Amino acid sequence: MLLDLFYELAMPPWLARTEAQAYTDALEEIELAERLGFHGVWLVEHHLMPGYSHLSKPDLLLASLARRTTRLRLGLGVIPLPYHHPLHVAERIGTLDVLCGGRLEVGIGRGFSPEEYALFGAQPAHSRSLVEESLAILRAAAADAPIVHRGEHFHLEGVRVLPRPLQRPYPPLWSAAVSPETFEWAAREQLGVLAGPFKPWAMIAADLQRYRQAWRAEQAPRIGMTVALLCLADRRRARSLAGPALRWSYSELLRVTAPVLERLWPSYEQMHRLGRYRRLFSLGARLRVLELAGLAIVGTPAECVERIIRLRDAGVTHLLCSIGAGALPSAVVRESLECIAAEVLPRLAGAH
Repeated sequence: MLLDLFYELAMPPWLARTEAQAYTDALEEIELAERLGFHGVWLVEHHLMPGYSHLSKPDLLLASLARRTTRLRLGLGVIPLPYHHPLHVAERIGTLDVLCGGRLEVGIGRGFSPEEYALFGAQPAHSRSLVEESLAILRAAAADAPIVHRGEHFHLEGVRVLPRPLQRPYPPLWSAAVSPETFEWAAREQLGVLAGPFKPWAMIAADLQRYRQAWRAEQAPRIGMTVALLCLADRRRARSLAGPALRWSYSELLRVTAPVLERLWPSYEQMHRLGRYRRLFSLGARLRVLELAGLAIVGTPAECVERIIRLRDAGVTHLLCSIGAGALPSAVVRESLECIAAEVLPRLAGAH
């Protein structure tokens, strides 16, 4: 299993840091992660979510990281395709892959915020068809021939995307997945899949089994899972720090997803069915509840290794670690990164 980092750039009130400081902290933490031997980093794209996420243009942050790092895989996790013209997306992908020397990973998804859909003039009911059509255009951009596409949403006549990505045929493509149908669709499309943090592990495990059963490509399936993680030498301290941070983070996640959970938005039926879990987490999103749901890993290196191995044995190939759910001081994040590098990564490498 490969360990990556995952950032949403949260702004919890008790940290009292500016956006500029949050960006500086993230850049320096990611540079440290490269020196420590982590595999990659994924940055989200969210809009209109003050507090929960102040990361609206991840490609600009990745462009900075392209020059600050030399080895880390750099992931867009994910581009909400219904908000963007696919030609713009293809150009961003090509530019970033050139800048980082061919280290880009590309996640795509539908997005989930009604406010974002309204802002960008997209219709939730069209989300699946927009993603499928945009994906077809991205794949056409991998070829050297001009793109000719005549679809329901987009028309391109002999368009060449510039610049060309360095990776051939194209940077690895992944899909965010919540509904069981999306896991199966991602397998049929030979996309890596990015799961969590919307559903308890028991549901995700069933989805991953469905994904692997539907996989038909020669190469092995790629399965990424996002999890809030805090690993420290002192178990009691790790839990005392993680408890309030994770409770705030998941409360904020419930706040921003509430419109979908409470209303039956077209093509988002699975999110509506997840509304029952909102009541569970709204009771306080206690650390123990989050751990039982498989949404958090907190404790000593030995405890973290044990839980990570369970995920690996269930098929997860990439663990996307949100250290402290992005709601702890940078000094604690750095301490946890050092602890993971010293105690967890070697044990994972030796555990087969």
